[in-house]
Amino acid sequence: MEKEDNKKPIRSFYDLDVYQSTYKASIDVLTKIVPKLPKEERYDLANQLRRSAKAVPRLIAEAYSKRHQKKGFQSLIDDAMEESNETIVSLSHTKDIYKIEVELCAELIDIYDKASRQLYNLSLAWRNFKERRQTKTQRRNRYLTETDKRWTINKAQ
Repeated sequence: MEKEDNKKPIRSFYDLDVYQSTYKASIDVLTKIVPKLPKEERYDLANQLRRSAKAVPRLIAEAYSKRHQKKGFQSLIDDAMEESNETIVSLSHTKDIYKIEVELCAELIDIYDKASRQLYNLSLAWRNFKERRQTKTQRRNRYLTETDKRWTINKAQ
């Protein structure tokens, strides 16, 4: 039996699975978790959850637009991972301390954990791609330099 490859070409950040999953998860956090937190957590845990849940898909979108810049892309992917991990901790506090939407929190923790792993792998893959591309360019430049030297020597003789 042949496996079907259902991967679609990536034309924008909307096409990234990690963006889709974190965007949907952020909507759940904002509409189903945050409103149920106690009032004493309004300025602490609720604020942290709102900020970190919204930040992950935003940072992924921004990183995609800077994918041609090694440092810009890498930094934003790292920031998205950090925010994803912060969201995991905040959801864990919500689940374990306040017992709010325990099953949903567990599902969201799994989604953000998977997203953190996807972002890490994306970061590694992009770094390896850039290094391979740079090595290829260096080889081409070295070849051109050697060819120029031979041309100069032959021309001088």
